[in-house]
Amino acid sequence: GAEESTLMSYFSKNQIQALKPKITFSTLRDLQCPVLQSKDLQGKPEESCSTEELFEWLGAVLNQVNLDNKSSSFLSTYCCPEPNTVVEKAFLCTITGFIIPEKIIQLLEQLCCYFGEPKLAYWLTLTVHGFADSPVSWRENEHGFHKGGENLYNFVIFRNLDYWLQMAVGAHDDCPP
Repeated sequence: GAEESTLMSYFSKNQIQALKPKITFSTLRDLQCPVLQSKDLQGKPEESCSTEELFEWLGAVLNQVNLDNKSSSFLSTYCCPEPNTVVEKAFLCTITGFIIPEKIIQLLEQLCCYFGEPKLAYWLTLTVHGFADSPVSWRENEHGFHKGGENLYNFVIFRNLDYWLQMAVGAHDDCPP
């Protein structure tokens, strides 16, 4: 009633408007992907990659780093960890904006449903990045964005619905319980 009217008046008076998240889709072709085994967090030589190797590789893919390990003008090089396999098509969906936790849970549930029908993929990921100056923090401590700002987590979901949860927080932040 009255509170809602006052709030709406405040927003319109200060030219504040709601924005919808931006969604982009892309297809990555002939992508080298690490071989993962849900039970092997540390990886096994010549059998599977570790969680750390996956996390680094995923960061490179999401940042569109060239993975062919060829030097160019003395830039650093990177290649997919071993063992790996070439995937003909990998789909990348990026949603940018303020997304509430309930929507992230809904996305995660939908991704789990992906394996309900026979699929070729062995695993998929959902990565959530917080804003560097996010007011959200763990354990009621102030977020250390003045000193770093790392703030993300990643779910790796396997065909058998096992999953890995990877988190990265800044050196001046606490990890969640």
